[in-house]
This record gives sequence, structure tokens and C-alpha cells, in this order.
Amino acid sequence: MELKKFLPYLFISVLTFMGCRQHQHADKKIFHYNEQTGIASLDPAFAKNQSVMWAIHQLYSTLVEVDDKMNMKPLLAKSWEISDDRLVFTFHLRTDVYFQDDGVFENGKGRLVNASDVVYSFNRIIDKATASPGAWIFNNRVDSVNGFTALNDSTFQLRLIQPFQPILGILSMQYCSVVSKEAVEKYGTDFRRHPVGTGPFQMVAWEEGQALIMKRNAHYFETDSTGKQLPYLDGIKVSFFENKATEFLEFQQHKLDFINDIDASFKDEILTKTGNLKKQWEGKIQLQKHPYLNIEYLGILVDSSNSMVQSSPLRLQKLRQAINYGFNRKKMMLYLRNSIGTAAESGFIPMGLPSFDTGIVKGYHYDVDKAKSLLKEAGFENGKNLPLIKLLTIPVYADLAGYIASELQDIGIHIQVETIPKSLLLEKTSKSQALFFRGSWIADYPDAENYLSVFYGKNPAPPNYTRFNNPAYNLLYEKALAEINDTLRYKMYQQLDQIVINEAPVVPLWYDMALHLVHTNIKNFDANSLNLLELRKVTIE
Repeated sequence: MELKKFLPYLFISVLTFMGCRQHQHADKKIFHYNEQTGIASLDPAFAKNQSVMWAIHQLYSTLVEVDDKMNMKPLLAKSWEISDDRLVFTFHLRTDVYFQDDGVFENGKGRLVNASDVVYSFNRIIDKATASPGAWIFNNRVDSVNGFTALNDSTFQLRLIQPFQPILGILSMQYCSVVSKEAVEKYGTDFRRHPVGTGPFQMVAWEEGQALIMKRNAHYFETDSTGKQLPYLDGIKVSFFENKATEFLEFQQHKLDFINDIDASFKDEILTKTGNLKKQWEGKIQLQKHPYLNIEYLGILVDSSNSMVQSSPLRLQKLRQAINYGFNRKKMMLYLRNSIGTAAESGFIPMGLPSFDTGIVKGYHYDVDKAKSLLKEAGFENGKNLPLIKLLTIPVYADLAGYIASELQDIGIHIQVETIPKSLLLEKTSKSQALFFRGSWIADYPDAENYLSVFYGKNPAPPNYTRFNNPAYNLLYEKALAEINDTLRYKMYQQLDQIVINEAPVVPLWYDMALHLVHTNIKNFDANSLNLLELRKVTIE
């Protein structure tokens, strides 16, 4: 039988084997989860969204990764050092890491990973022929001629154009997973379906729209504190139910081990207003909540050269500050969000990053008197002569925008909420055609610089949608990028965050939260601020 004709039969047999509740048997522990949006590719060069990143994280490894406190730690690299001029990063690789067994290698046995593999993987990301959406991660940061060098089999060197300490966070992104040149060259454009990495799991079968099946990588290099080889699980099965109701039903029937986030349609069925499990669910499932590196906010265009800004009352700092004081974030979270997330009463940098400190960065809390006082100082006492202000949002956040508008009306600020498609809102903000708009910022990499770049005056839109440009901010931002001492750099981040809050080009709403429903027999399933699916130490009882 031809291979192409045989594959569907193979998939069905594998699916039948792993589709039963194997994790309930002592001999096989299979973790089941659903990916509502499907998985577009298993090629790290295209790890641009959560569904792909979750799968890539199981199949591949990066030089470095983040720990549960968002600090960098070694993975494929066992150590590294930085040159005195802060331009050269030298990584010393582990010498016990092998690519997963695959037919691209001699005798089908995975070969030892070396520094040339890292060079190849990174060059592939920036190669225009690859057309990777992650090419931007090295743009204007890494030396275009001598950016990536293999000094020997176990030593890799990265050279920057100018100091940029957050490069370590970028290297932890799934885009930077190390791939096999042999596999890429053999499979070509079909490499997306033939992953060959060094991760804790290895692909067995993938039928798009049906399921993705992975097995434990028997040659994985990591061990736990007792010396036992990771991962503990025997495998992973990913289903692709598009309907959230179907997904929830599958979870209730123990056909899925966890659910990422809770759909709004049944959130009130499961959660109290304070964000806890309702009594009928207690003891049956686990509710996990953890800071997630995303901030929801309202943005305000502050480019003084823009004619729209020149004629808008939002050009006035005191009015922007009045808006920030003029509504109750905590009440908003309680009644509209089931307390999922934390009211953003500090800076723009969200909870979950090491530099986050509410005691140092002072944000805005609900203070009607302060809001009215600032409104008066802006020249609009009790809202007199203050024109109507239009707020652009997308339909899913219309209720939140309406709440804010209602609260601000009480102090004399009249907001007209206009809902538009997400694509149109992105277009308007990118072209500086939106004066007041709803926005969010999810971290691309685990460093607060990712959020501070949003306000760097030399950056275009995106990321600088407000067109904020403060000379003192710009100088301190550039200084922070070169600082290798984490403690000092975090202090600079806090100073930068405070400048943003004082100038108020944004109205922070809430710091987001990753929310998981997990069955009680799933152990060591820990959430993280990147909401990256971590299964290396998960066990099933």
C-alpha cells in the first residue's frame, strides 16, 4: 500500500488507541486538551499565536526559557556570558541534547545538536524566503553580517548592533526554537507537518480538524531534581472542537483534562461574582487563576502635530488624568468580569513581571473629587463647555466601554461609545485616526521593555499607537536597554512606567489573568504569566 494511502489508516488506529481514557490506566498517561482555533503549523518559524506556540513548546526547545517568576534560565544553553560592551552574547550549549529520531537522520536516529543548528535556525527566521512572521524579533537589533556565529560545536555567539538586554527574553520565544536543517531541507514547505525538534514530546500523527497526537520523547535531555527523566506523561492528544459548548461538555465528561479560559456564555454558571467556583463545582474541578502578561486599556492619541489632537480636549493632560480617576475599576471587574483580572491601579506594565510593584509605581484609583478638581483645572468645571468625546471599541468590549461612559457622565465627561470591527479599529489606530480607543497589549516576550516600547517616541504605530513622545522618557528607555544588572534595569522600568502614568496617554483598565479549569486528578499543572502550556512535570492520577 502506498504511504499516502496508508497514513489515514495509521491515524485512525493511533486515534482509537489514544482516544480512549488511557490516562485512567496505570500503563498509559495521556493528557487531553482542545484547541478551538485549530493549529495552523508545527513549524516554529510560524509560532505567531497561542495555538501554535503551545504545540511548538512540546515539540521543540529554545536556548533559554523563563522560570515561574519570569526570570531567564538555561535550557539548550547551559550558561552564557555578555561582553563588556554588552554587544556580544556567548552561549555554551549542552552536549547531551539530540534531535528526535526521524528518517532524515542516518539509521533514523536523532543526531547531537550543535551550535551550527542554532545559527541555521536563527538565520532561517530572518531569511525572506522563509517569510516568517517572527522576522521582526531580530530587526535593528542583531548585526546583519556577523549576527549569529558557531565558534565551535558547543559555543554559539550572538552579536548586537547596540546594547539590548531584553534579547534574552526574545531568545525564549517559540520562534527561536532550534530546528534540524536536514528536516527543513527534506520536507520543504511540508516541514509544518513534519516537526523534528528536541522537545519533551514527539509528533505521532496529525489530522487537521481531527486531532494531533504526540508521544513522550524517550531521549529528552531534562531530568527532575531526583534525576528522573522528563516528561512524566506518555503522550498528548489535542482535539479541535470549534464550539466552546462542545468543549465544555467534553470537559464535563472527562474527555478533556483542562479548559483554557471560560466562555462568557457559561461563566456565570461556574463562577461567582468574586471569581470563585460556585458550590456545585467545588471538589469536582480545580480553578486556576494566575497573572497573564496582558493589559487592557484605553488609548489616547497625544501627537501634538496631528490636527485631530490639536482640536480635541483630550490634548489636555489634566482631562486625561480626570478620566483615569473618574470611574471605579474594582466595581467594573466585579460586575462585568467576575473578578477575572486585577483592576489596573498601578502602571501600564502588568502583574506577573519582576518589575511590577504597586508600592513604587503609583497609578489611578477611583476618586470623584480628584477627577472633578482636575476637570475644573482643565477649564471644564462640572463638564461645562466640554465637547462630546467619542470612544472607539470592538463589540465584545461594548459593555465595558458603556460602563466607563456611564461613570464618567456623573462627573461631567460625556462619552459616546462607537463599536466597530476589530480590523477597522486596528487600521484607524495604526494610521493615527483614532483619538480615543480601546486597546490591549499581550507580551511578545517576557520583559517589561515589551510594554515600555509602546511609548518610545522613535517607534511607529504599532507599537506606539498613542504617538507618545517624551524626550526624558526616550533617553531613559535607551539607557535601560543597555543595563545588564536586572535590579537597576527594573528600577528604570518603574521610572519609565511612572512617566507614562503621569502623562496619561493611556487609561489602564485591568491586568489580565489566565484562567484554567482542571480536573482534580491532574497534578503539577502550573500556570505561568505567559499562559504557555507547560506539561513536562504534569502527572495524572
